[in-house]
Amino acid sequence: MDEFKVYSTVATPSEIQSLYTTEGGTTSLTVSTSGTNIIVNTGAGLSYIINQYGDLISANMNSTELQGNYKPSHTNSGFPSGTVSYQLFNSGSTVLITVATEPFTHYYASRAGENIIYMATNITQAVFGEFRYIFRGNGSVLTNRIAESMNEGAAGTAESGDVYLHADGHTSSKYYGNERAKDLSIKGVTGNNVGVFVAYGSREKSSGGPFYRDIQFQDAEVYNYTFSGHAQTEPLRLGLHGPYAYIFTTGSTPSLPSYSWMSSLNLQGWVADSTRGRVILNGLNGRVSGYDYTIGFSNSDAQYWYTPAPAGTTSMYGIIPGTYVMTVYKGELAVYTENVTVNPGAPTTLNTRTITGDPSTASAIWRIGDWDGTPLEFKNASSLSRMHPSDIRNASWGPTTFAVGSPADQFPAVQFRGANTPTTITFNLTAAQAAVAHTLKIGITVAYNNGRPNVAVNGINYGASISAQPAGRNITIGTYRGNNTTYTYNIPASSFVVGTNTMEIGPLSGSSDLGSWLSASFAYDCLELQ
Repeated sequence: MDEFKVYSTVATPSEIQSLYTTEGGTTSLTVSTSGTNIIVNTGAGLSYIINQYGDLISANMNSTELQGNYKPSHTNSGFPSGTVSYQLFNSGSTVLITVATEPFTHYYASRAGENIIYMATNITQAVFGEFRYIFRGNGSVLTNRIAESMNEGAAGTAESGDVYLHADGHTSSKYYGNERAKDLSIKGVTGNNVGVFVAYGSREKSSGGPFYRDIQFQDAEVYNYTFSGHAQTEPLRLGLHGPYAYIFTTGSTPSLPSYSWMSSLNLQGWVADSTRGRVILNGLNGRVSGYDYTIGFSNSDAQYWYTPAPAGTTSMYGIIPGTYVMTVYKGELAVYTENVTVNPGAPTTLNTRTITGDPSTASAIWRIGDWDGTPLEFKNASSLSRMHPSDIRNASWGPTTFAVGSPADQFPAVQFRGANTPTTITFNLTAAQAAVAHTLKIGITVAYNNGRPNVAVNGINYGASISAQPAGRNITIGTYRGNNTTYTYNIPASSFVVGTNTMEIGPLSGSSDLGSWLSASFAYDCLELQ
């Protein structure tokens, strides 16, 4: 093999081609080296190159280069110093490339006849504020992208340096167009007879639970975040993140790949199926029709989630042994919890459980919205994960006056101190109702800048304490998910009047605001007067 230049960044097209031309035609998997570059040809159309740092510097599908020429693809912002090596398995039909660094070991693997790069990362030290793999796609050929995260052509920024404003008033960002962790499957960008897709794979070592959202795309970049500090509610989990896969196609969306074959690769942190356990739930009573339910398991080592069957029976497989908090969610609201121990290689059977923590079972004089852990029934809620609140496509945020009994979609999903405060609620009480004390409950899903609901009932103020919420921005970067908190206000009879009553709500915070949208704020879940 002739020696070639070692590329610490992405090589030019001619330099990349010079590496590939040394291989010759092939119908099976081949692996060669050029200097310290490792060159893989899967025999099905995909060839790729890993350099001495562990970076993916080329991904060539049927002679079309899909890797961009400005930065390589890699974990985080680049691999720490380490060593790169490869092994062949299964009579040379499988290659495993290992990037060994001190904080983690990253793996690339491919099999003959598949245009797939399988990946996994065994993290051994809690030294990261985020962990991600970024495929930096070739924007000149991958032109069909996720609309919400297409930033090219923006006229400026709407917030910080990562939320963009376009000339027609719409916004875009790498934070937008994201999906909940439980909904992640396979997604990608395409062009003329080419496509790059990420199959998100196992999330057991990720953080944030089933409803967590994170970056997936930015223009032609395709991300897989397994951990980040973007409105994060949990710490980093150590161990094997993944496996997951990048799949290269002629433009069509591929099927989900199987990862079970990777058990033979001796990856650090791999937990064999034979040592895992399962939970069998015989039934789940107390569900409310019209809502989706999710059963989650979580501890400091792993996380899982499952959708119960219509009868409530559920079989949950492949769980690393340990003691977990099992949580039943109505929508995204926890309505039942208990500790469950999962044993290796054996089932844990639970008798029928009955939901005991659904606040919607309490009677109320009036209720605005649903107790479901989301603001999705409110005004502009459906756009929160797709655009900035200032986007021209949103309806006016207010300030709003809302009469109890009006449709919930006239009530704002978010209360911003700098943009739409106050929200005024009007409601009627009979003489009997006005003569007694009542309990007001306001549920929120997340808060920014220590925002919490300050309530004035007919001009009399009732404050609230700070809730425990993830650090940093949240609502403006595409998520309403934080720590669901319910505020309870005991309102004496002296605050009420017979007939029309007025309640004003706005964020209370001692922290300074950074603007109309980066102001003290919170997203609503539900409001009710008992």
